[in-house]
Amino acid sequence: MISLFFFGFVFSFLGYTLPSVLNMTALKISLDTNKREFTKFTLGVSLVVFLQVYVSIYILEYISEKPIFLEILEKTGIVVLLFLSIYFYKQNKKEKKQLEVKRKNSFFTGVILSLLNMFAIPFFCGSAALLITFNSFSFDVASILFFVFGSVIGTYFILYLYGRFAELIQQKTGSLTNNINLLLSFITGGFALVTFLKFVV
Repeated sequence: MISLFFFGFVFSFLGYTLPSVLNMTALKISLDTNKREFTKFTLGVSLVVFLQVYVSIYILEYISEKPIFLEILEKTGIVVLLFLSIYFYKQNKKEKKQLEVKRKNSFFTGVILSLLNMFAIPFFCGSAALLITFNSFSFDVASILFFVFGSVIGTYFILYLYGRFAELIQQKTGSLTNNINLLLSFITGGFALVTFLKFVV
């Protein structure tokens, strides 16, 4: 049980470490608002991650038998990522007039962005499948819960680190964090391009 919790934590922590929409948004909220709003955002993300990991485990067998399901999911993700890329690009051109509104909706921002993360379910399916390959995972309730909670805490912890050291990251990256919306636009656009190339190459 402890090993499943550990694997869930490590996979999730590493999976969300690289710059992405979620951790860059966490960084932005930490810099622009306050600790309470940042905590609400991370809780919103964590709630959805809990559901995503839980669902991923139960559809793992279905996906392995019918890979067309995963293909449809990835194609849908391309469209969503393109819309997000355009949205963040437009937001980058606007002045920060909507800051007060965002402060009131940090929890729902976390929920929505996490729901729009189309890579989460394939990622957690792959993580669980890897453990199954090495006979380190079973589908009993206890094993599932330990893996799920490990994944949720791993996600929460990496987002916490982004928020906790937001000012240090800003100092190290200079003007990069002043244009996070533009960075988010490039990240989402890049993911959309990579996913698209998988189908044409």
